[in-house]
Amino acid sequence: MRTRLRTAVALAIAAVAALSLSTPNASAATPTAGWNNWACTPSAAHPEPVVLVHGLGANDLENFATLAPTLVVKGYCVYSQTYGETVLGPQAAGLAPMEDSAAQLGAFVDRVRAATRAAKVDIVGHSEGTTVPAYYMKFLGGAAKVDHFVGFGANYRGTSLDGLATLASALHLQGLLDGVGCPACAEYLPGSAFLSALDAGGVAVPGPTYTNIVSRYDTVVTPYTSGVIPGANVRNIVLQDVCRLDFSGHLGLAVDPNVAALVLNGLDPAHARPVVCLPFVAP
Repeated sequence: MRTRLRTAVALAIAAVAALSLSTPNASAATPTAGWNNWACTPSAAHPEPVVLVHGLGANDLENFATLAPTLVVKGYCVYSQTYGETVLGPQAAGLAPMEDSAAQLGAFVDRVRAATRAAKVDIVGHSEGTTVPAYYMKFLGGAAKVDHFVGFGANYRGTSLDGLATLASALHLQGLLDGVGCPACAEYLPGSAFLSALDAGGVAVPGPTYTNIVSRYDTVVTPYTSGVIPGANVRNIVLQDVCRLDFSGHLGLAVDPNVAALVLNGLDPAHARPVVCLPFVAP
């Protein structure tokens, strides 16, 4: 995710590596058992492969450079794609209409299910990677194909223009706010037809479990409570309620070891572990 996120990666990589390598499953991280390994066979402990969904203006390789290896080391089959490309290309993706991106996600989920022979997948998303899967699960039949959904920097009710401006500045994509190559930007404005449809009758639908992780220091999703939704199958987590000294903003959540621990708990709630909080600061 551009310069600021790469800086955060450098600061966080040692902590995340320590988190990953401290588990009994660390030996499973072999050169042939990596991220986007289409020969991966889900284990009995983790029968659902994990599909990662990146954020607005990002791509899968940068967005999940830290989290994907962490999940692989924990024994998951992990897959991702760059979706929602426009004239700006794959380096800054997720900009196409979110309805189209949700359909693209659905096709990718079916590909993962076919390759792994899994009935369902788990989805982990960042930012727009929560909104697009929510649409997929509600309107495109995804609820029957997803077991656990975990989102961080979650966003279901849009963000202010200031929030979009902050993201565009951080990613050096100021042209986004001019509407150049970014139909998704207009859909993120509160009250848009897209968000109104997603919110009507509730965002969460029966079937999957939903875990939403938000930060009080998020200056992109404003207000941060746009990622909080009701539902009997929903758990909403304010990061600072768990880790008081975690000051991560929107981009930093992607490389935050405390968030990684919460993601792992969301993927396997039956074996959730207490989060050993590390002080963390990232943009």
